[in-house]
Amino acid sequence: MNDLFNAAVAAPNIIPTALLIFVLVYWIVVILGAIDVDSIDIDVDMETDVDGEISVSWLNHVLAFFNLGQLPFMVFMTFLIVPMWAISVMTNYYLENQSFMLSLVLLVPILIVSAFIAKFATQPFVKLFSHLDSNYDQGERQIGKICTLMTNATNIKAGQARINTSGAPLLLNVVTDDGVNLFSGDTAIVLEYIPDSNVYLIEPYIA
Repeated sequence: MNDLFNAAVAAPNIIPTALLIFVLVYWIVVILGAIDVDSIDIDVDMETDVDGEISVSWLNHVLAFFNLGQLPFMVFMTFLIVPMWAISVMTNYYLENQSFMLSLVLLVPILIVSAFIAKFATQPFVKLFSHLDSNYDQGERQIGKICTLMTNATNIKAGQARINTSGAPLLLNVVTDDGVNLFSGDTAIVLEYIPDSNVYLIEPYIA
């Protein structure tokens, strides 16, 4: 264990170790609820026109290939940095490398290998986050619609409300603001979707 610690903090591995510590601290902060999983994110989608004639669409394709933009940035970075750290430690150990400059050169192929590992390791999460995003988008589409309470609802206890559609009615789990009580048969308007608890905030609607 001491040998691993000494190797991790040695000059050739100091950059991957620092990144690993950053990732660990980030997830601890997320678990404590101080920030969201997607607090750090990237959005590359730009094209210059007229005089610039520069396009970064190739970069968008590269990012998409590695699943960036399809799941939170730090999820991908976690799957990138962990193998990068492990490969860096093992590579410098077996090469008996003590040179920081040589480790920077070795870090380039290590980063490329780790990126491919991260791509395949995150593949199952792409569908998961895609499903979560589609659920969120579905929730957002109900905002501003009128619903009818099927059961009583308060700010403490969720109730059910019905939105009439051209097909089957859509049933929503709903809550109200503090001090507002709605009862079965009341009419309300949808104000907000709360994805964490999959409920909708509603208030009384008077036509």
